[in-house]
Amino acid sequence: MPKVFLSLIFISISFHLFAQQKLSWEDLEEVSFHNIYNVHYDDYFLKPTFGPIIKSYEGDKITIRGYFLDFSYEEEFHMVSRNPMSSCFFCGGAGPETIIEVIFRNKQNYKTDQVIEVTGILELNVEDVDHCNYILKEATAKLVQ
Repeated sequence: MPKVFLSLIFISISFHLFAQQKLSWEDLEEVSFHNIYNVHYDDYFLKPTFGPIIKSYEGDKITIRGYFLDFSYEEEFHMVSRNPMSSCFFCGGAGPETIIEVIFRNKQNYKTDQVIEVTGILELNVEDVDHCNYILKEATAKLVQ
């Protein structure tokens, strides 16, 4: 019995560590926010506290489907959102947990509000107010719609 139990635990951990995980936007809601003062900007920002389940995905390769947002001007800055541009957290009533900053492995040519499925390494950002709370690094994507 103990060998079977240990084998199941090992398989479960291995699957979590090495397999690509498909997350939903509901999974990213396991976060709470509180205001914290930032001296550099002389303003208050929402600081996230991530729950244990979403923290367990940090550093993992994950996939999520959402609306592509392109904010590139002088340098590339992309996000994927739970909602289209008109309903995202800075334009509508959603929260910062509804967007993920995406750092693509290669330059992408998607247009804002195209639905994509993006895969990358999940980083949870607590401190850097110049970036989103969720970041996907080394990302690739495919057009869904």
